Amino acid sequence: MPHHTPLIGTIVAGLVVAFIMGAIAHRLKLSPLVGYLVAGIMVGPFTPGFVADAGLANELAEIGVILLMFGVGLHFSLKDLLSVKAIAVPGALVQIAVATLLGMGLAHLMGWTLMGGLVFGLALSVASTVVLLRALQGADLVETRRGRVAVGWLIVEDLVMVLALVLLPALASVMNNADGSGGAGALVAPLLGTLLKVVGFVAVMLIVGRRVIPWALHWVVHTGSRELFRLAVLAIALGVAFGAALAFDVSFALGAFFAGMILGETPLSRRATEETLPLRDAFAVLFFVSVGMLFNPAIVVQHPLPLLATILIIVIGKSIAAWGIVRAFGYPNVTALTIAASLAQIGEFSFILASLGAGLGVLEPEARDLILAGALVSIFLNPILFSMIVREHKKEDDEGEEAKQPAGHPDRPRIGHVILVGYGRVGKLIAQRLAERHVHFVVVEGDPERVEEAKDAGVPVVRGNALEDKHLLAAGICEARHLLIAVPEGFEGGAIHEHARHLNANLQVIARAHSDAEVAHLEGLGVPHVVMGERELAGRMLALCGVG
Repeated sequence: MPHHTPLIGTIVAGLVVAFIMGAIAHRLKLSPLVGYLVAGIMVGPFTPGFVADAGLANELAEIGVILLMFGVGLHFSLKDLLSVKAIAVPGALVQIAVATLLGMGLAHLMGWTLMGGLVFGLALSVASTVVLLRALQGADLVETRRGRVAVGWLIVEDLVMVLALVLLPALASVMNNADGSGGAGALVAPLLGTLLKVVGFVAVMLIVGRRVIPWALHWVVHTGSRELFRLAVLAIALGVAFGAALAFDVSFALGAFFAGMILGETPLSRRATEETLPLRDAFAVLFFVSVGMLFNPAIVVQHPLPLLATILIIVIGKSIAAWGIVRAFGYPNVTALTIAASLAQIGEFSFILASLGAGLGVLEPEARDLILAGALVSIFLNPILFSMIVREHKKEDDEGEEAKQPAGHPDRPRIGHVILVGYGRVGKLIAQRLAERHVHFVVVEGDPERVEEAKDAGVPVVRGNALEDKHLLAAGICEARHLLIAVPEGFEGGAIHEHARHLNANLQVIARAHSDAEVAHLEGLGVPHVVMGERELAGRMLALCGVG
């Protein structure tokens, strides 16, 4: 058996080079997406060295698209959208229209077809979910009013793009095959047929899928097999996407989105997210690598002015449109600037649209390269632009210090309190006991749902990653006496301990571990007290039977 096959070579080269370039991008304070795209350029046909199989890469990318859209569906929140619908819905639609028209104008100047210009304009109009959310999280703005507006705006953009992915193949077929004899009927009939198929699929998912999918998952949960649950979630995501394409002739993206949305309504959504996250991330990386493989760096030299115009549309045109819309609705300037900066980039949906347009034969190769180059530059510039605006208007947060201060007990003492990292099963029990004993404490938790649970329970909480100093400082790490690390991963707990002791050398740390290796790791880092759940269970059971 040969040790090298095109499939293995493509996967290995894609993941290894993506890891290296993603790590370099992270080190340079850039989005890892930039590194993944550069990795695709490096293993693509337009650069020297190893060339991955483009056909296989595109097939792997399809799995990445399915899992990405499944993740979007899992996190789709109708509640969040409705809370800011007055600005998010009209704002996103107008901004998409403005950016699309600007893109079509550039396409017209380049001599491209009307259909190609439409795909090009749409690709420039939609922001990256990953980049926007990471920017908001990095600035602690997700829970603020402007953060919710930005996320709601993004949800509307995503929904519009899902609809575009469904309708573009039918529209492209009509435009490519029209001979002028059919009139309006030649356009309406295929589009109506596509819409009927989509309506049929949605009806099946809402009537049948909404009952069958939760029932199947609950049955799997009761088997007690974690492996079977993980397999069930992946089977639902991939199976529904493939079945939707086969039976209803709709895109993989739409099928996966609806599968995720239905699963997101169940209590098992968070567990489903956790179980599929590693595989979803891996194939998402391969998707970005496959997109990078399509990029021809020569576009920078061959078409510098169109590239500059593309970047200006993304960074300036979209931003001005978004800023004007938000201001027109009476929101403060800081909110308008935040929305404008967060949307001044393009990402995964743009790549999906570019790939679809190229596959349909309606998007020129130069247009695809301009989209990819514009994405690279805008993702590179976005963190810089966003941090400048946030730093300049830090004191103008439209909800004061909501994102910075712990919720629940703003008047808690700042000396000698306890900081609890993690509000999962163990963290909740600890918080309950501390509250019963009237011990002053603050929770640090990064998961949005757990943060809401803590707030509902009246627990003071700082939302964020305990590996970042700013969140520990917000919890009062310098004045705290004890740090209880209740996260399930012992190695992550060790990193948190090092960060915390760097800020407060006198801190008493108690950490949780799950294995002998984690205990040894934590003790090697100097954690004075390590609690291993299995040992405590064994000791308690022996004590109850009189052996301990």
